[in-house]
Amino acid sequence: MELIISALIFLIVIEHAGFLYLEMFLWTKNAGIKTFRHSKEHAEKTKVLAANQGLYNGFLAAGLLWGLFHNNPVFGSQIIFFFLACIVIAGIYGGITVSRSIFYIQALPALFTVTLLLLK
Repeated sequence: MELIISALIFLIVIEHAGFLYLEMFLWTKNAGIKTFRHSKEHAEKTKVLAANQGLYNGFLAAGLLWGLFHNNPVFGSQIIFFFLACIVIAGIYGGITVSRSIFYIQALPALFTVTLLLLK
């Protein structure tokens, strides 16, 4: 069970590192425009906001890595729980205010992982 939870957390880390890359570096490029379904003009106007959003996603990924590799497993689990809870809340908010897909892509994997953490 521990290995499965760690693997899920690592997948969420990769996901949020990907969000960081998309939002900070690809927002105005074709990949970013297609992924987020916006126009080149909109991308140019909002690139600073997107980069800030990407940075926050990087912090979430870093926090999960911190928890995964913390030398105190109890404290590490608390760190992981905190950052997963932040991701769940952000994903719910994004799902309500921006696009329902944010809930499925961001909140649901974190919510599933939190549930496993609580059941172990």
